[in-house]
Amino acid sequence: MGTGAGRQSGQRSARAVGRAGWPVDPHTVSGTERYRYYTAAQLTRLNRVIAFKDLGFTLHQVQQIVDERISTEELRGMLRLRQAELEATMAAAAARLVQVEARLRSIESEGHMPTNDVVIKNVPAARVAELTATAASFGPEDIGPVIGPLYDELLRRLDAAGVTPTGPGVAYYEDAPEGGGRIIVHAAIHVAAPLQNDAFRVLDLPPIDQAATIVHRGSMDTVLPTAQALARWIDGNGYRSAGYPREVSLECPDNRDDWVTELQAPVTRP
Repeated sequence: MGTGAGRQSGQRSARAVGRAGWPVDPHTVSGTERYRYYTAAQLTRLNRVIAFKDLGFTLHQVQQIVDERISTEELRGMLRLRQAELEATMAAAAARLVQVEARLRSIESEGHMPTNDVVIKNVPAARVAELTATAASFGPEDIGPVIGPLYDELLRRLDAAGVTPTGPGVAYYEDAPEGGGRIIVHAAIHVAAPLQNDAFRVLDLPPIDQAATIVHRGSMDTVLPTAQALARWIDGNGYRSAGYPREVSLECPDNRDDWVTELQAPVTRP
């Protein structure tokens, strides 16, 4: 290479490739300055190596490409696969950027670090036993008086049937057919029992592919601020709510103020 800058650039590139396990030997190396000199053919080969390495291919793949040991169609497939990988990486980075920006807005508006962290996760299917009833609205003041007696009756019937709960309670909701803001309340609990619809219904609760989850600590009478924080997070992070949140009772001691409940809101990307 003709210039000193070009010689040094070629030297750095060749050493980088050499450290990775596939050296590109220079045509000559000066004895005093230790500059590496390349012929035009060597420089062309070196540039191809570096160009494909910069695309994210392994050195073994680059060697096959440069030595023309793969077909044009195979190279096209490798590039398309690499394109898909990069697009997935960019999408993941963009989603994280949205979350960082939302966290910054929350800190700036509230003046402190949020204590209720939201996590996106998959919720698997579960077999549950349940009883249902209708509440006047989705407000805690209407849900509470309905769901408490439902769980008391469900546990009584499970005990009478000799069915032992195998996991936490799961409350979930849907709009009542008659409308008017009325809600069907499902008081469910994990069981290992055959499907049935007798003294209580046993069904397989479907999975949630994407759920925005948050942990509420305290009585469900005070869940509204936590639910609102979850809703703000969903809106601020580029998601859209896809239904009422499920309420999973993680801890239910006698003191209701010590309850721990996870809210699981199904979400989608617009």
